Amino acid sequence: MAESAGVQTFTAKEGWSALRGQWADRLSEAELAALDEATAFAVEWHGGQTRPAGEPYLEHLLEATRVLVEAIGITDVDVLRAAVLHDVVEDTACTLDEVRDRFGARVATLVDWVTKPPRPEGWTREQSRAAYLTRLQDAPADAILIKLADRLSNVQRLDTHPKPEKRGAYYNETIRAILPFATRHAWFHKWFDTWRAEFRHLDSTNTLAP
Repeated sequence: MAESAGVQTFTAKEGWSALRGQWADRLSEAELAALDEATAFAVEWHGGQTRPAGEPYLEHLLEATRVLVEAIGITDVDVLRAAVLHDVVEDTACTLDEVRDRFGARVATLVDWVTKPPRPEGWTREQSRAAYLTRLQDAPADAILIKLADRLSNVQRLDTHPKPEKRGAYYNETIRAILPFATRHAWFHKWFDTWRAEFRHLDSTNTLAP
């Protein structure tokens, strides 16, 4: 973790092995072994995928998991495995049945809640995305925690996104659709409030923004 202009950031450049060692006093060896399996599965499916700013995809998955472990204190290994796997169905050819067969029904259910479904025929991208975010309102608490950690990882360095128009749209979507979920959790509420203020220059609806 690091502090950057007031916003606490979570990195995972050191990789899973380093995080595993850091969490040895938080999680049992059996729980860490379960995360070994989930991480290997994610690496297998995400392969050489990278994020928009060019970092390996695994870094994002581990950043989200690090938020849950180090900021929220989550030790429920099913929630942590679902965090590692939260994009595997949405962004690879892996199916939800494969996640269920390998990691059990609870992990698969959590992954399903945070997975954007294929766009229905005739729908715009915006309509499909809005439906996904609306559906999240009925998600169980553990799925919301994963979604908040996922979004935190995505926006903590939003200025590095290579498309300026995406920065503004994603900032505004986060304010509109994700911050209401953050109000349910004191730590996330505080973090996103700080982030909102620091990144307000990206607010495309604010005519006073530089």
